Amino acid sequence: MQVQYQGVSKSFGSTEALAPLDVTVPDGKFMAMLGPSGCGKTTALRLLAGLEQPTAGRILIGEHDVTKLEPRHRDVAMVFQSYALYPHKSVANNIAYPLRLRRSAAAERDERVLKVAELLGIGDLLDRAPRQLSGGQRQRVALARAIIRHPRAFLMDEPLSNLDAQLRLQMRVEIKRLQRELGVTTLYVTHDQIEAMTMADLIAVMRDGHLQQLATPAELYASPVNLFVARFCGSPPMNILDGEVADGAFRHVGGTLTLANSPVRGPVKLGFRPEHAEFADLGGRDVLDGEIYVVEPLGNETLVTVRLDGQLLNIRAPAGFDRPVGERCAVRPALGQVHLFDMQSGDALAQAGARGPSSAGEPARAGI
Repeated sequence: MQVQYQGVSKSFGSTEALAPLDVTVPDGKFMAMLGPSGCGKTTALRLLAGLEQPTAGRILIGEHDVTKLEPRHRDVAMVFQSYALYPHKSVANNIAYPLRLRRSAAAERDERVLKVAELLGIGDLLDRAPRQLSGGQRQRVALARAIIRHPRAFLMDEPLSNLDAQLRLQMRVEIKRLQRELGVTTLYVTHDQIEAMTMADLIAVMRDGHLQQLATPAELYASPVNLFVARFCGSPPMNILDGEVADGAFRHVGGTLTLANSPVRGPVKLGFRPEHAEFADLGGRDVLDGEIYVVEPLGNETLVTVRLDGQLLNIRAPAGFDRPVGERCAVRPALGQVHLFDMQSGDALAQAGARGPSSAGEPARAGI
């Protein structure tokens, strides 16, 4: 089912937790709500679940206005960070609980429990208690309990944050596979941009209760609408330098970069991704002079930190990079991949050849 937020806002007293939000999640799509703690993403999810009532606006699931409906009447399934399993019930009874509330026949319950347990690879755990399970197994039980309802939408509130790094990777794959297979509209709250970028069809980036940008992962990465999105989406984050554009070039104490036909003038922030730069010869054209600060071999590549006039830049270098720490170096950004941002507002600015919005102040995308 399509999910819509139409001018939905939420305030707690004088504190605005969520500014008016206009977002449409198409039927069957996976949308991640991404942002730091306190940005409003969980509030937006709780409003959709019916756990909070909006201060203003409407929430629609399909063509039905569910704004004032009780949670049990919205036909959505929520997966929590804490798993929220009943400790005194077996795995089978935890999974079957939503069907018991609906007074489904015992034979139907048993059949559906076996089917969903097989789907998630926990068929041999049905007689166990939650305390006998690992974190990953508990999360699978929580997912099974949500899936068995055949809901109109899945709501997931940081479901992987309690798992170790390897298990998070495995569960990311499992959740993405399940969502594709089931075709159920999913809203997924996370502060982990890697989760959002790898799992979602759409990402809504939030900050201080305001939607910054709604776009596909590729669009967010290539065309951030402001400095916050540019640095929040990407690991390591985008490199940012303060400087000035004059006479068709970006001027920085570390060097000068040619910007062909750039309409921008004056003080700006210039950004480029770690993979959009290479090491070059000292004294060359369009390079920034610095020194090698840290070298981190990662096996398939090497992450090099360069110190440039007190600022640190991250550069992705090939595996086997072995230049010594402290050595002088020159970095050449790919000029067709640089981004310019307003020095004060942080909004993306127009620039010929750069992958960015076509004009300064382009609004965040609020629907796809």
